[in-house]
Amino acid sequence: MAIKISNFFNYQNNNSKIGDFQDLEHIDGVSISATTANLYNIKRDDVVMFYFRKGASYASVYTQSKIISENIKWNQKIKTKKIRAIIINTRNANAFTGAEGFKSLKVIAENLAEGLSIKQKSDEEQPVRIKPNELLFACTGTIGEPFPQKKIIDCIPSLLKNLKYTQNKYLWIKASMGILTTDTKPKMAMDECKIGNTVVKIYGIAKGSGMIYPNMATTLGFIFTDAKLSSAILKKILKKSIANSFNAISCDGDTSTNDMVTIFATGEAKNSEIKNVNDQKLNEFQKKVDSVMLNLAKSVVADGEGATKFITISVLNCKNEEDAKKIAFSIANSPLVKTAINGEDPNWGRIIMAVGKTSAKLNLKKLKITFGNVKIIENGELYSKYNEQEASDYMKNEKIDIFVDLNMGNKNFTAYSMDLSKEYIDINSDYRS
Repeated sequence: MAIKISNFFNYQNNNSKIGDFQDLEHIDGVSISATTANLYNIKRDDVVMFYFRKGASYASVYTQSKIISENIKWNQKIKTKKIRAIIINTRNANAFTGAEGFKSLKVIAENLAEGLSIKQKSDEEQPVRIKPNELLFACTGTIGEPFPQKKIIDCIPSLLKNLKYTQNKYLWIKASMGILTTDTKPKMAMDECKIGNTVVKIYGIAKGSGMIYPNMATTLGFIFTDAKLSSAILKKILKKSIANSFNAISCDGDTSTNDMVTIFATGEAKNSEIKNVNDQKLNEFQKKVDSVMLNLAKSVVADGEGATKFITISVLNCKNEEDAKKIAFSIANSPLVKTAINGEDPNWGRIIMAVGKTSAKLNLKKLKITFGNVKIIENGELYSKYNEQEASDYMKNEKIDIFVDLNMGNKNFTAYSMDLSKEYIDINSDYRS
């Protein structure tokens, strides 16, 4: 798929289904490079590296699929508290490639570590030798194809040459576009806050368009901050943020072998030391990480393969959050619901179906369903003043809000999804070409 810079500008200038686009600029301690390893039949960036000159503490969450890619196996074996770089390739998932796929990562890591060590000697006053086990991998693309070891090794000199210690918005765009597969638009978000008296930045990029359903993270996501925080603290922050962001989205109900979201902290902001995740100084930071990750997660849904509608499903007042999730995702993953929304048909019977088929506890006499401000079901019955034309007019919007209120408790959950279009079928019937 050709990735065109015009897609970015169109995304920036048009009214987005999820809100305004954010420009990322510079964050201390992060260096970026993007190049081509000629993994596609067209000329485009397909390998991206983020390099941390002084190292970065980090935390990751990975797919819960029982079949995982070789890069995730590699990452899970890394025990060091500081990471020096992550290299991301598109076009090839390195999944179901077995021992050869894992060996390829080892060879690439050895070559890249050597190249970065040489760069340390030339650029740093106190150079360190970078080790292969200080490097992470992220892979995305087709499952089961031999991993292109030689092509990626051959691009390492270019990757090192293109490395920029100072970023600007164009470099972030380049990196964001370099990790895309069937995505049509880059996905970036940012925010800042204070930890104590110190201002810290939080930047994020992501990719994801198809094979999107939460069972951890459902995509590739990378969060960067200049805050000084340990890996243990980052792990707890990430776990909390995942639940209502990347684990609250579904495009097509399929979970990838390669899902991962990682947060990196360079420590360059030099805030006061935080020893406990419950420290009040972290309250605002947690909120801002939540905001950045939710922004990215929504961007994934808005750019879902063939998507024309952005659907927010809010399930309210359940006895427990588990029931709220069951109902929300039953609606989000229903092909019948998704096709009706694509056809702008207010077929509320399909919502009833999706609610009823779950194992969630339900008192029909208390059930309420609303499309936007249009009342559909009231106290378990069709609303006496229901207006089909009003509902039909509402379905013409790009953003569709569905509210299901069980009136049985105080637990809520919101899921985000997309419609199912003919274009989705076209994209996935010819994915590998």
